[in-house]
Order: sequence, then structure tokens, then C-alpha cells
Amino acid sequence: MRNLQIYLFFLTCFAAVSCNNKKGPDVSEIKLKLSIERFDKEIGALSSTETELEKKAEGLRKKYTWFYDDYMGEMLGVGAPNAGSSYLNSLVTVLQNPDYLELKSSVDRAFPDLGKTEAELMEAFKHVRYYYPKQKIPRVISFISGFAVQTPIGNDYVGIGLDMFLGKEGDRFYPALRQSIPHYIARRFTPENITPRVIEAFTREELYPEQDQDRSLLAKMIYNGKVLYAMDSFMPEVADTLKIGYTGAQLAWCQENEGGIWAYLLENELLYNSDYMKIQKYLAEAPFTPGLGENSESAPKLAVWTGWQIVRKYMEKNPDVTLPQLIQEKDPQKILTASKYKPKM
Repeated sequence: MRNLQIYLFFLTCFAAVSCNNKKGPDVSEIKLKLSIERFDKEIGALSSTETELEKKAEGLRKKYTWFYDDYMGEMLGVGAPNAGSSYLNSLVTVLQNPDYLELKSSVDRAFPDLGKTEAELMEAFKHVRYYYPKQKIPRVISFISGFAVQTPIGNDYVGIGLDMFLGKEGDRFYPALRQSIPHYIARRFTPENITPRVIEAFTREELYPEQDQDRSLLAKMIYNGKVLYAMDSFMPEVADTLKIGYTGAQLAWCQENEGGIWAYLLENELLYNSDYMKIQKYLAEAPFTPGLGENSESAPKLAVWTGWQIVRKYMEKNPDVTLPQLIQEKDPQKILTASKYKPKM
């Protein structure tokens, strides 16, 4: 399986400033079939006896193909299906484990059906097709991984790790995960995050993978800005807070301090710095960005947010540029210059 990247963000749209009212193109005439395949329910219904399990598991493997092998080997970690009895023994152990059964019950309660999410994904992928008419739309498969992965992208699928979107139903589990998953990330494990995280993972992996040569802070800012602008285009009515993973207060802080953030990056000569140890704190998930703001009130990953604003300004100044043309533009300096980005202090 290719990169099992976890894109973890959270919606708190309690302030008007956190909502995006952009109206997108009419996609009502675009024909698209999409359903979320409930692998989590099918595997949960397997018999725990090895003889019966072997027969039914092979049926699931034929149905889910690449995903099945990736799930068993990489996500659930029970081994490769071609390992025979050793993999089946491990799978039986997992299916009978009380912790797994408790987690499965919580997922069943939180997601008796996924109709709302299915409709949201259908709308988002129709927008993908609007901008990329020949783009193949992946299978969408829901599963339980034991908090291992959230939205994996595989050979012909995108997965939804439902246990990492439980919301209130997950309160009994998430505190025990604090050592491996900090609270500022775990608080984003809500159902509202499913569609944005799927679309972000799809955009980053299928439409616009990051290039190895994009090492300067400016290159990474523009790369992330393009991804978020693509999400603007694919989900025009979704709140900005949900796309980038800010609370309403964090987004308001950025907007109020936009000029100061830009001045800080310039004054510290960070734009063309390629030293990852020096620039990563302006890109990474964190409770805040060190060095900016008072009393740890700043938003995290300020370079990502600023890159988003630069790309938005560039597209505003260049209305004839299409989304695919934006994505294909390789020169981050050209985008910065043409954007005429100069926020007020």
C-alpha cells in the first residue's frame, strides 16, 4: 500500500468568521455513482470459528481485493492473507478480543448508516469531476483499524477509519490514547471531518503529490496553499475551519494577525530557508506556533495558512487561471509575485 498518511483536522464553526460562503459551479448534471462500502460491518459479522472464517474471509478478499490485503497486513497487522493459518489465527484473536468488540459496538452506534457522509462525498467528487473530467473516482471503504490510520489511499480505494471519527462516542477511548495521539489532534476525531479528510487525502495523493524538490518554506507554503485551494473548489460550502483544522478562535487569530505573520516570516528570512529543523514548526500540527503571539494563543501551522491566502490572492488576481493550471504551475515564486500578496499590518 502506498502512503498511509493520516490527515487529522477538526471543525468548530461557532463563529461567522470560520464559515466559507463561496458558491461553486453547478454540478447537478454530472453523473456519478458512489457508495461507501461497509467493510467494517462485513468483517464484524464473520464467524469466529476458523473453518467458517477461512471460507468467508476468502470471499471478502475477492470482493475488496487490494484493500483487503492492505487492511490485514498494514492496518490491522494480523499478517498477509497468503500466510494461511497463521494469519487466520491472528484474525480470530482480534475478532474475539473484548477491546475490539467494544470498539466495534461504539462504531455501530455512532454510524448505523453513512447516508449523510455518502451524499457529501458524492457532491465533493462531482466537483472533482467538474475540474478533472477524466479523473478516476476511487472506491470508498469504511473500516475499523484500532486507531492505526484514518484515511488511507490505496491502489483503487480511499478508506475511512471510522474509529477515528467517533465524536462523543469515542470519549471512552481517546483519553487512553493521549500518549500517542495528543488532545489537540484527538479532539478533531468527529463525523464532520470525514468528507474533508477523504478529499484532502485524495487531493494530496492522487491529484497533487508533493515533490521532493519542494524543500524551501515558500515551496511548502504554496504546495499546501494549492491543496487547500483545491479543497475550496471541491467543497465550496465547507467551513474554512474544517478544511485546515482550526477552531473558530484560531482562524480569527490568523485573520486579525495576517500582516504580522507575514512580516515575521519576511523579517526572519524564512521564505527561502530549506532547513527542515528550522521551518517545520511553521508547518506542523501543534497546539500553537512557537515564537508568534502571546500566551500561546497563536494558531498552529501558520505557514500553511499563509500559503493558502497567497494562492487565493493569486487566483483572485488571475481569474483566467483554471484549477488544473494552478496545480500544474511549478514555480512558487511566480505565484507569490503574481499574487501581489501584501496583507495590512
